[in-house]
Amino acid sequence: MNKGRILIVEDYKEISQMLADFLMAHDYEVECAYDGKRASELLKKNTYKVVLMDLMLPYKSGDVLIGELREHSQTPVIVLSAKSQVETRLEVLRMGADDYILKPFDLDEVLVRIEVVLRRSGLASKDEKKEESVLCCGDLKLYTEQNRVAYGQQNISLTAKEMHLLQLFLEQPEKTYTKANLYETVWNDVYYYEDNTINVHLSNLRSKLKKATGQEFVETVWGIGYRLKKQQEEKYVDSN
Repeated sequence: MNKGRILIVEDYKEISQMLADFLMAHDYEVECAYDGKRASELLKKNTYKVVLMDLMLPYKSGDVLIGELREHSQTPVIVLSAKSQVETRLEVLRMGADDYILKPFDLDEVLVRIEVVLRRSGLASKDEKKEESVLCCGDLKLYTEQNRVAYGQQNISLTAKEMHLLQLFLEQPEKTYTKANLYETVWNDVYYYEDNTINVHLSNLRSKLKKATGQEFVETVWGIGYRLKKQQEEKYVDSN
């Protein structure tokens, strides 16, 4: 069963080939780009389920590519990089990457991260999808199976993790989520310490919603966490 097409953007051909062979063995179709210029061309004309991307690339860097991609697409991006600095990782997440894996990496971990990103973004195989539904907060609507957020007639571009965060708030508008709640649900991992990851994604989400709608949809409950603003009324609508 073809699970979809993945683009690998990696200038080290041995790593690229290793990833390609592994993913093809797990039923993914794979395309490779060995420099930023070629990757930019492919991203403009093709559609991918996931992009695996190094940061240090010839001709055009990975962070520039992510910026270009986010201008027209919500395709999940997983960065594969030897840069271990927290500042670098946070900056890449701010730009719209959905995950960050340090080199050297384990192939099985890469596969799991891909599956998690696809599941969270709503891009898993059709067999896994449920009936379409819409979560609403005033004129803000999240179409769960289309992986789309809109305010009136305007679509709002969110990353997979931003989308999942918004869905949590819309599904339970009265609940206040701690950072640990959000991290363990969205990142599917144990929350051990404050590393600013949650802050970055929430800040991006709130900024994008405010820019598109002129309204605040997520509020901080000081000392506890975050929730949907109480003055906004959430509704759950079955589209069928």
